[in-house]
Amino acid sequence: MKVYIADDQTLFRKGMARLVKSFPGILEVKEAENGKELLNLVKDNPPNVILMDLEMPVMDGIEATEKIINRYPDIKVIILSMHDSQQHIFYLMEVGAHAFLLKNAEPEEVEEAINAVVEKDFYQNQLVVDALRKGAKDRKKAESRPVFNQTLSLTEREKEILLLICRELTMREIGEKLSLSEKTIHNHRARIMDKTGVRNTVGLVKYAYESGLLD
Repeated sequence: MKVYIADDQTLFRKGMARLVKSFPGILEVKEAENGKELLNLVKDNPPNVILMDLEMPVMDGIEATEKIINRYPDIKVIILSMHDSQQHIFYLMEVGAHAFLLKNAEPEEVEEAINAVVEKDFYQNQLVVDALRKGAKDRKKAESRPVFNQTLSLTEREKEILLLICRELTMREIGEKLSLSEKTIHNHRARIMDKTGVRNTVGLVKYAYESGLLD
């Protein structure tokens, strides 16, 4: 895997780079001081994963995340921040960020998050769960009817698979659990995404909370 780190704090960025290089399976690590510099690196040689700081000069992490998600949908973006604002986390999940970590996270969680976003498209920790619950609750309060009533269009099998995706099982693990081929699970996932109008696993998890499938 190739991992890029975008952070304007030199000491933190270089320390994170050394840490990530020590993880098994990491072949290349590159650094950027801001979002603009990061986009130039990505354009020349796209990575698998980006560790993205939010507060940077020239171009901040929010703008850089929006551009990368739109231009390079295969790249996984992990947000790194000192702030645990649920509003910020929910917005970044809506944009399409694949994980959210505090900068004081343990090294083991950083490694777990990198592997999870590559293998499962999403890393769900308590920060993300709390933000998605609050976001879904606030949105339902603002509406006169429940959000995403189109859950009724999902079959029971599709709902079952969606819930297993939310439990962070891989397509292979879901297939084994349901005695179905991995290809069949991929086909179900594609149909669920088409019905719900989302682009990735982050959108599916968010949809599950807002539709009431997940509490």
